[in-house]
Amino acid sequence: MKEKFYKYIEALQNTITSQLEKTDGKAVFREDIWKRAEGGGGRTRVIENGAVFEKGGVNISAVHGALPKSMQAYFGVAEADFFACGLSLVLHPVNPMVPTVHANWRYFEMYDKKGKVVDQWFGGGQDLTPYYLFDEDVRHFHAVCKKACDAHHPDFYDSYKRKCDEYFWNSHREEARGVGGLFFDYCKPTDNMGMEDWYQFVTEVGDSFLESYIPIVKKRKGMKYESIHKEWQEIRRGRYVEFNLVHDKGTLFGLKTNGRIESILMSLPPTVQWKYNHHPEDNSEEFRLLQVLKHPKDWTGE
Repeated sequence: MKEKFYKYIEALQNTITSQLEKTDGKAVFREDIWKRAEGGGGRTRVIENGAVFEKGGVNISAVHGALPKSMQAYFGVAEADFFACGLSLVLHPVNPMVPTVHANWRYFEMYDKKGKVVDQWFGGGQDLTPYYLFDEDVRHFHAVCKKACDAHHPDFYDSYKRKCDEYFWNSHREEARGVGGLFFDYCKPTDNMGMEDWYQFVTEVGDSFLESYIPIVKKRKGMKYESIHKEWQEIRRGRYVEFNLVHDKGTLFGLKTNGRIESILMSLPPTVQWKYNHHPEDNSEEFRLLQVLKHPKDWTGE
């Protein structure tokens, strides 16, 4: 399974970066191939200063070796070896009318001292972080997510949408990072879903990513904006940074397993503001966004 899934994310990285370059029309991805001393490595691709994307990355990695003691405690296991691979992407647009997007699809195995697989699971998801709220864009994003989920189980979308709202929650701000999407983790064999079934589900979600995001980018990338809109974008980017550095488990795992720091922090936006005690004007577009972030809503039942 690990070889099969790694081949999949290699191909998906090529597909996504190719399409993003076409959408941007100016910048191209810079590629770094890196090795991890303890075992494994990855292929990082970063785009910067484009016509559409101010900064973004589409990274794949496959790392393996002894599970660090800090992660042994986290998983509640004794000494063990592990393998982890995945694709992770974050795109920060130039135009504040275009939302930031994040996605990740991953696979994990754990082994005993004899090298036997004792645990394995899939995880992943995708979520949208707008700066200005266009309801039709959010409904489109969620509709694509739901379509991918419904092909595998009628309860998947509602369950993973709820988990996404719960996970991407800045508890110290009492607000969501964005307008959600999907989040699933520890997808293990059950009576109804074997690992091959989970593979089919995760890859369907991955294959649907471009359909969920690119139409929104094309619709909004040419909209006019002013410095006040850019300022709000940078303030909200600060909330994005706070989540990634304070709460995100993927960032923690990368740091605890001696991952490549440039690839781990690729998700951080290039320009950010933290204004002291900033509050938007009542009934403004900025205020309307905050009300939705404080009270996550159903985007497919409207």
